[in-house]
Formats: sequence, structure tokens, C-alpha cells
Amino acid sequence: MLPREEIATAQIPGGDSLTLISHGRDFIIMLGRDELMGTRMQFSEEQLAVLTLERLSVPAPRMLIGGYGMGFTFRAALAGLPETGGEVVVAEVVPEILDWAKGPLAHLTGGTLDDPRGQVVLADVAALVDDAVDGTTPRYDAILMDVDNGPDGIVRDGNERLYTRTGIARMRDALNPGGVLAIWSAAPDHKFTGRLKDAGLDVDVRTVRARPNNKGPHHTIWFARRRG
Repeated sequence: MLPREEIATAQIPGGDSLTLISHGRDFIIMLGRDELMGTRMQFSEEQLAVLTLERLSVPAPRMLIGGYGMGFTFRAALAGLPETGGEVVVAEVVPEILDWAKGPLAHLTGGTLDDPRGQVVLADVAALVDDAVDGTTPRYDAILMDVDNGPDGIVRDGNERLYTRTGIARMRDALNPGGVLAIWSAAPDHKFTGRLKDAGLDVDVRTVRARPNNKGPHHTIWFARRRG
């Protein structure tokens, strides 16, 4: 059996520690003792971007992604944009995540961090949502949330507020009419589906496998469209 090797650690502000692990040719980010993400199960995080883009009718969408992670969603979003249009803004609270993206995970990152259509901001995604609601920045055509393992806010203290009725309403108001709020989860949550509908959003819940070819665990993605 291949051994696991610890490469680096980082502290989440207001949360647990992250550890970057190598396991043969694969890489894993651990949250404390739990596996948060890994290179063997990236398909559903890519589909978070791919399936969102399929639901957008604007030719050059402005997108916000909560959480960089290993960059799976960011890369898929950039790949789906026109070559000379659109914008993807990523909010990431852990600076070391970007160090890993430029260092031991550079083979995954490619040239995405230098893509002029993309920007990674060291900030809480809730702050960028607030900026759009308040008019400090333009609103988004899509907001993609992958900052937790679902709407239970396990990664960082305070993340739970993103999934409350107030948090959902703020994200809705940060969208342009017809915009899509997409939220990734490791498991279904029927109560959360209800909260999205209560916010006046049109909700489509999809189950996606963690790996291509219909393999790996089942993950859930909510696609909630702002009316108008």
C-alpha cells in the first residue's frame, strides 16, 4: 500500500487546519481528520461549473466562486467562457491554498492563475456578495459555492450564515435577473431545498457522481435561478 505523505499545512481563519497530502500520484486536502477533496474525485466539482454555464444565456457571464480548493471549479469555469469575454472571481480565505496551487499542485493549475478572465481574491465570499448587493461591484450572472461539504458550514466558523434564509437572500440579491446560484454538497438536504424555494428561487436539484463514467460517491448540486 502506498504511504501518505504530508506536504504542507495551513490554518483556516476561524476554523480547523488543512493538510495537503500526497498519495502516490494523487493529492488530498484534509480538514482535520476528514478528507475534504482530492484529485481522484474532482468530476462533481468540475460539473458545478459546467452545468451552471449550461443554464446561463448571457454570452460573457460574470461568475463568483466561493472557495478555490484545488482549482477544479475555477478551471472548468474558465474553460467554458469565451476566449475573450466573461469573468470568474474566486474568493479564498486561506493564502496557503494559492501557494499550493503554484507549488506542489502546479501541474493541476496550469496557466489558470495567469488567465486575464480570472481573479482570485483573498476574501470571505460573503464580503464579495455584500459588495455586489450594495452596488460596490457589479452583480453576478452566477454564484458557485463550494466552501463547505454542504449547507452545514463545517469548514469555517460563520459559514453557516451563508445557508440561512438571510444568507440565501443576500446571494439571490447579488445575482442579475435570471442568474444562477449553484451550491455543491456531499449529501442531499431537503430542508435546504425548501429554504431556496422560500427565497423565491426556481430550484433544480441534480445528483452527480464524484468521478466520471458514473463512478464514485453521489454528490448533490442545487441550481437556484433568480426570477426576472
